[in-house]
Amino acid sequence: MAGAQAKFLEGNLLTHVTVMSLTGSIGLMAIFLVDLANMFFIALLGMQELTAAIGYAGVVMFITTSLGVGMGISVGALVARALGAGAPELARVRATNGLLLGFGFDVLVTIAMLAVLDPLVGLLGASGATRQLAVEFLWIVLPSTPLLVAAMIGGAILRAHGDARRAMTSTLGAAAAAAVLDPLLILWLDLGLTGAAIATVISRIVMMLVALSQVIRHHGGFVRPSLPAIHADIAPVAAIAVPAILTQVATPVAQAIVTRAMSAYGEAAVAGMAIAGRLTPVAFGVIFALSGAVGPIIGQNYGAGRPERVRAAFFAALKFSGVVILLVSALLFALRGAISDAFGATGLTRELVYLFCGPLAILWYFVAVIFVANAAFNNLGRPFVSTWSNWARSTVGTVVPVWIGAQLGGATGILWGQALSGVAFGLLSLWLALRIMRVPG
Repeated sequence: MAGAQAKFLEGNLLTHVTVMSLTGSIGLMAIFLVDLANMFFIALLGMQELTAAIGYAGVVMFITTSLGVGMGISVGALVARALGAGAPELARVRATNGLLLGFGFDVLVTIAMLAVLDPLVGLLGASGATRQLAVEFLWIVLPSTPLLVAAMIGGAILRAHGDARRAMTSTLGAAAAAAVLDPLLILWLDLGLTGAAIATVISRIVMMLVALSQVIRHHGGFVRPSLPAIHADIAPVAAIAVPAILTQVATPVAQAIVTRAMSAYGEAAVAGMAIAGRLTPVAFGVIFALSGAVGPIIGQNYGAGRPERVRAAFFAALKFSGVVILLVSALLFALRGAISDAFGATGLTRELVYLFCGPLAILWYFVAVIFVANAAFNNLGRPFVSTWSNWARSTVGTVVPVWIGAQLGGATGILWGQALSGVAFGLLSLWLALRIMRVPG
């Protein structure tokens, strides 16, 4: 094998992890920065219910986005395995069928979610004008979700080829489109949340077009669709996608539980949580990218029968995570006042932002451990391990500590409970990953 087909089979694994994560994070953080700017422009309108509405809508969007992440994990893992085994034609077939299956599946899911949208937003604790604003925003954004899924699958295919740079360009293109459209539509045309929704849809279209065109131009593109071939690939795609999707959806379910609990403390609490929620992927975009970066590295070495490099890649990812978390946590703490001022956060809202920028940020290392462990489970043929552990964390592992935290400390106690749950399950995920890789300890 040569070139992209053997991209991760030789060389320094810490370097591979660092390069793939940093290049992947540039595009991701560009999009998340635009989301944060979106929140900033909305905050400038001076209506707390708009910020809260973004928070409620964000939970619903998180659920649909998780479906795309799960499909991307599946298709990326299958393509990486095929490339690692020296079968580029099989990789093209798997890329084609995975893309079509993912798009079709999300069309059905989107239709189902639109049918129950209003009661779903109400279930999160939204009411009155805030509830109506969130529903109106989602009616514009949700129909574009299949396009986002296609874009995410395209990016996963590029990363499976080791082409992190071109995967980055698709997200940068989407971010650039949104960066121009957000202030134009939200402020200049005075469209408010509607403008933010329209900008989101257009940015997703750009992301899809750029990602798929890069696959076609530089990595052999796709094969002609064939119903028998698609049918034959349902099982291998589903074998990874179903547990991966279930794993990914567990996180927004946990966020929904936290949002519902936070709604009892009013729009100020939900607004603070929403700001922290927008800050999280910007601050830890490198960690989000890490989970997508280390998967292909593990997948190719697993496909090539190199278990020692699988283990080395896992530990390299953990080391890299530790350095990133320390640096980012220090920066957040230093800027906590400026961040709060930028969003006009006062009272309880400001208190929650300070909490996130302080001790809770450093505890994010254990979430990073979960991300790395899940990438290992998905690419080592044990995807259901991440499924059940994440669902345990997102249900009982969230409800109990959040309830206890609310009783002891109100809104701030809720965030503490959520963070300490991440610590416990991060340690559990580490232990499980070490056992699966048969590493003593």
